[in-house]
Amino acid sequence: MRKSILSKLLVICCIVAVVGCKAKKQVVARTPANNPIAVNPDAGKISKIKAIQSSQVSFNTFSGKAKTKLNIDGKTNDVTLNIRIQRDQKIWVSITALLGIEVARALITPDSIMVINRLQSVYLKKPFSYIHNYAGRSVNYKTVESLLIGNAIPELLTPAATLQQGDNGSVTLKGDMQGLIYSLLVGADLKVTQTSLANQSAGQALQVTNSQFIQADGKVIPSQIHIASSVKTKNLQADLEYNKAEFNQPLEFPFSIPDRFSPAN
Repeated sequence: MRKSILSKLLVICCIVAVVGCKAKKQVVARTPANNPIAVNPDAGKISKIKAIQSSQVSFNTFSGKAKTKLNIDGKTNDVTLNIRIQRDQKIWVSITALLGIEVARALITPDSIMVINRLQSVYLKKPFSYIHNYAGRSVNYKTVESLLIGNAIPELLTPAATLQQGDNGSVTLKGDMQGLIYSLLVGADLKVTQTSLANQSAGQALQVTNSQFIQADGKVIPSQIHIASSVKTKNLQADLEYNKAEFNQPLEFPFSIPDRFSPAN
């Protein structure tokens, strides 16, 4: 029982790998993407990739709050995620249920992931690679951070990718990176609309769709996020609606394991 609950809480933490954020400001109008038309790779592709790279959100810290509806293997739950990020260092997540009661807290670093389950008084301490049980081996810490802010995964912005250009200015980058089939859809405004990752031999697939973009502290970021993930027999879908987002504010990342807590099996 403890292992089952803690595993579900860890899946919630893994959702942080693929979410965007929303703030208290106006929606930014975006041009919908049409079916892409293939073009030959040339200097124009390099120029487009550099333009996408330069449009990525730059930040030192981020904090956000999102109402989240989860469907984990057919079971639905409503939770609230409070997220804080220190760029390139750590991601902190507090998970609350009804009445704002915290049920779990997580701390993700480039080397490790730690989760405390307040409902069962147990904790989990694992290397970062443990997240691959839920998100696939293609996910590293920078992947988590990039998807959370709505940035492109850095490894996908490569000249080796095939570029397909839509007639409204949108582009799609596709490729195969050591068995990982990827597709990155970018709008005319150079913001990521959809990220798809698949490893057929490992039975892993992840698709993140950003359906709206808004402004937060002068930065254009995604909101209304739909996530679909599958790793072999594990399936997850999540819909997020954020009501708060801030950049570059002083943050604290409190995390400690109470003495009375025991390690999860």
